[in-house]
Amino acid sequence: MRTLWVAGCGSEIAKALIEHCQSQNHGQAQHQTDQTAQSIRVISSGRGPDSAASAHCQTDTREPHSVAELQAFIRREGTPDAVIVCNGILHDQHHGPEKSLRDLSADWLQHSLQSNVISHIHTAQALAPFIKRDSQLRWLSLSAMVGSISDNQLGGWYSYRMSKAALNMFIKNLSIEWQRKAPHCLVAAVHPGTTNTGLSAPFQQNIAAGKLYTPQQTAQRISDVLLNLQPEQHGHLLHWDGRVLPY
Repeated sequence: MRTLWVAGCGSEIAKALIEHCQSQNHGQAQHQTDQTAQSIRVISSGRGPDSAASAHCQTDTREPHSVAELQAFIRREGTPDAVIVCNGILHDQHHGPEKSLRDLSADWLQHSLQSNVISHIHTAQALAPFIKRDSQLRWLSLSAMVGSISDNQLGGWYSYRMSKAALNMFIKNLSIEWQRKAPHCLVAAVHPGTTNTGLSAPFQQNIAAGKLYTPQQTAQRISDVLLNLQPEQHGHLLHWDGRVLPY
């Protein structure tokens, strides 16, 4: 695996993934950012972070115009061998997860869908024309176990749950289409576990001991899932340890 493309690398998990790639020298890493992300790097095998060449695509993957911008980036930098899409949102300074139906608004649901689903769709649409019959692309989208319909016993968190459930269905569809096109492609979603980031910060008080993970732990686990993807995991939502979770 020579080239890893990390999409949405402004998130804390994505930044930890980039640092992990640097430390492990996993070939060359291309990092695609959204409009709020910081600068990124292309890491060449055998070279330290300080000597790495720089390359990035600065675009808003929630918007349709990002597809053409990403495709221009691919034509310039080459098609990646693996992709991890980290785009997602749970809350912002004005909106939190809904506790009841009365808290649900169409505007926030649409915003959640744009960040948690549409950004992944546009990234895949940009890559699709470059996938050939012999491609062995590996794709991971960061999802969440709260998007599992059968696992949901608590309710609430309407927008986040619905958008992650929609992402899971997108991954299922994408896995079917791309395997028909390129039988050796592997596509999956991954639940990273509750990670100590700004996304989970307001909800950490009730987390059991040992169940809150550092971004570095999560990055290592996601990398392991990507590197060890097997055909039987294709099209599934995976736990951070590689177990298949219910959709």
